[in-house]
Amino acid sequence: MQSNKLTLRREAQELMQLYPRTYFACHTRQRYGPATRKELTAHQASLLDHLHADEPTSLHQLARHMGVTPATMSVNVERLVRGGYVVRERDPEDRRQVQLRLTAAGVRVQQGQQVLDPERVLALLRRLSPAQRREGLRGLALLARAAEEELQSRWGDGSPSSAEPTDH
Repeated sequence: MQSNKLTLRREAQELMQLYPRTYFACHTRQRYGPATRKELTAHQASLLDHLHADEPTSLHQLARHMGVTPATMSVNVERLVRGGYVVRERDPEDRRQVQLRLTAAGVRVQQGQQVLDPERVLALLRRLSPAQRREGLRGLALLARAAEEELQSRWGDGSPSSAEPTDH
C-alpha cells in the first residue's frame, strides 16, 4: 500500500515537472481585444476564460476560485467592464450579489484567442513520429478526462458558475 502511494506521488511530481515545459513552449504570449487590438494582460485573459456569455458567474465565486478577495476581483473586473468585455448585473434574486457575463467582445476574445498557439503546437508535434503523437494525445486525453471528472466532483457540472466548490 505504501509503495502505491509513493508511486502516485512520484507520478504527480513528474506531471508537475513535465506539464509546465509543454505549456511554456506552446502557450500564447498575449491576447488582444478584437476591436481595439489592445493587449490584454494574461490575468485579464484568464478571467475572461472563467466567464460565460449565457451563464452568470458571481463576483464572489470568481474571486474565491481565483484566490483573491472580492475587492481585488472587483478592481480587475472593472477594467474588463471599461474595455467592453464583461457586463456586471445585479442578481435578480439577491440584489446584493453581482453577476458577471461576457459581452460579445469578450466572447470574441475567448473564441479568437487560444491558450496554446496553434503554430507552436504544430512545431512540437512535428518533432514526434505518428506513433509518438498518437501515444502523447492518448495520454493527454486520459488526463483531460480525469480533470473533467475532478471538476465535476468539485463544481457539479464543471463550471464555477453553477455551484459552490466542495474544497477550495
